[in-house]
Amino acid sequence: MTIRDDRSGSAARHPLGELLEPDVARAPRLTESAGAVFAVLADAGRATRPQLASLAGLSKPTVSSAVAELEGVRLAAHSGTASSGTGRNAAVYRLGPAAGAVLAVDLGPAVTRARGCALDGTLLAEAAGSRADAADVVREALDALPADAPLRTIVVAVGDVTAPRAEGAGVRPATAKAGPVFDAVAVALPPGVPVHLENNVNCAALAELHEGAAQGRNTFGYLRIGVGIGLGIVVGGQVLRGANGAAGELARLPYPWDDDREPRHEGLEEYIGAQSLLRRAAEAWPDGDGPCPATAEELFALAEQGRAAARAVVDRHAVDVGRLAAAVTAVLDPGLVVLGGSTGAYPQLLHGVRAELARLSWPTEVVSSTVGDLGTVVGAARLAVSRGVQTVTQVAETKD
Repeated sequence: MTIRDDRSGSAARHPLGELLEPDVARAPRLTESAGAVFAVLADAGRATRPQLASLAGLSKPTVSSAVAELEGVRLAAHSGTASSGTGRNAAVYRLGPAAGAVLAVDLGPAVTRARGCALDGTLLAEAAGSRADAADVVREALDALPADAPLRTIVVAVGDVTAPRAEGAGVRPATAKAGPVFDAVAVALPPGVPVHLENNVNCAALAELHEGAAQGRNTFGYLRIGVGIGLGIVVGGQVLRGANGAAGELARLPYPWDDDREPRHEGLEEYIGAQSLLRRAAEAWPDGDGPCPATAEELFALAEQGRAAARAVVDRHAVDVGRLAAAVTAVLDPGLVVLGGSTGAYPQLLHGVRAELARLSWPTEVVSSTVGDLGTVVGAARLAVSRGVQTVTQVAETKD
């Protein structure tokens, strides 16, 4: 199995690769024009030849030839007719059965989600289960995909794709944070299919860009606050990954800055993460005010009910998140910050975050995530579709 991380596209051999090396089902070799038409058709879903010519910037005769070529190898298929407005009906085309499918997997801290899609983005399969059952979740999604659809690529969203370089091996595909779980999932993956690893926060940022709170905003920051913290940076409609794939790794910000204390490794994540939030709630919870909330969900529910102790903890958390948002704004000036994650997405934080950010930095819009828990797998699926289309079109060559 060939595994790639999405910083540079460079390949690295996974330890299980020796067991999973059969050849991947390869797309037919296409002419350059057929490859261009295929990419446009995948993006459009369905289109007539005149529409394909307009979208691809090709002449109608060239598109007719390309469509015939794609039909011949079952990468495109006739899908009814549409009125052209001139009294004649135009043939409508869609992707054919040989176009294939892709798989996206979100290895979340508690829940694993998998989603299979056609190369036009159509949802074909989805499954979810505990992190411990990650391999079974992947198998369930794979079993639900059409049996005759070649699997073009797999994208796995993990918490960290950065790792030290090993001599002669390039970049390792996973760190200790995701490695053992990924190894278990790798056994369930079909042999020979390219696997790409992507940071889970980047995937969620893509979902916000295309389907969530950041639609229409090509530059923004997606700030995830939960068990861990992270930032997805989108500039000009593209995720910024950085030279080491570590752009947005807020956990590595030096913390605390204090005359008497040295910054600790991932100290900021330890301070602002969900576990510390619950610890502070336990320390501040007054006797006689009922049981202390055991989860962030319980804490925010009590705050919503007006319980003073819960409200005070949530308000303090909003100030902390606002300060982190101010640091992000000072560096990026994104214009928009989308708050997500298991604690960050709660609307109760918005007022406090906005107020603290306004106090410390210049005007920046702050909104809550609208894609929720599905954001990571939705973004990973979008990335997988893009990669899958590339596996078909990258073999396009101009024929003699």
